[in-house]
Amino acid sequence: MVRVRRAHVGVVRPFLVGLRMAPSGGTERASMTMGKTTPILRIFDEAKAREFYVDFLGFSVDWEHRFEANMPLYLQVSRGGCQLHLSEHHGDCSPGAALRIHVDELDALQTELNAKAYKYARPHIELMPWGTRDMSVWDPFGNRLTFTQPSGAAP
Repeated sequence: MVRVRRAHVGVVRPFLVGLRMAPSGGTERASMTMGKTTPILRIFDEAKAREFYVDFLGFSVDWEHRFEANMPLYLQVSRGGCQLHLSEHHGDCSPGAALRIHVDELDALQTELNAKAYKYARPHIELMPWGTRDMSVWDPFGNRLTFTQPSGAAP
């Protein structure tokens, strides 16, 4: 937990409560665990989002929500264990996000995507100096999705 203490007028100093230093130099709670994340990506056009995420990448729409007709769309798409939230709401997030999605069959995914002949992307795989093979695609809204797999070679 981070609490804020005012030491002087106008000066805010945080102090940590219930945390201890981790061996890596960071802090951790003694019994705390973290679960998986669900990124929220900004979209501006429902049809383009569906074309990219559903038709091209092969995600399924799990659910969608609007407060009422003609209001911004918020939906969840998933493929395997990967879940993404896509939002037209301007306050949820900013366009231009970057995320890494771990896959176990990167070559098969590349073959699948390129076979679809998507007008705006022909993904290729790159060997990265940190020991992964990465394939990046950009959605129509400037968000970069990098599909990654260990290369088997030590960095």
